[in-house]
Amino acid sequence: MTAFGPRLREERERLGMTQRAFGDVGGVEPNAQGKYESGERTPRMDYLAAVAARGVDALYVLTGKRTPAPLDSLSADEDQMIGAFRRLPAADQAAVWHLLNRLAGEAAADAPLRIRHPERQILFRNELCQ
Repeated sequence: MTAFGPRLREERERLGMTQRAFGDVGGVEPNAQGKYESGERTPRMDYLAAVAARGVDALYVLTGKRTPAPLDSLSADEDQMIGAFRRLPAADQAAVWHLLNRLAGEAAADAPLRIRHPERQILFRNELCQ
């Protein structure tokens, strides 16, 4: 996992801001912004609150894990897809997970089937053996 500083820089760059502009948002000088990004210094909470208010994913900066999108931000197609997925039997859900991972390039063609939930894996294997 990358450290706080590089994640802060990544968020600044994602927002298309210079260190000076980003520092202004957080109420600090550009040299302080540079020290935050290099890991030499750690910002105060008021700085983090200010940059978060301008679109920085503060959870990502602090932990390395992205803030999940709110469910109400799903498109109609995404909402329909999730609903359909939830109606599938567990073995079919496991197959869909496997397919999605393959399509997204997250599983090699010869990679063994890995399913997130052990109970789904058992059901999926039972379906294949029938």
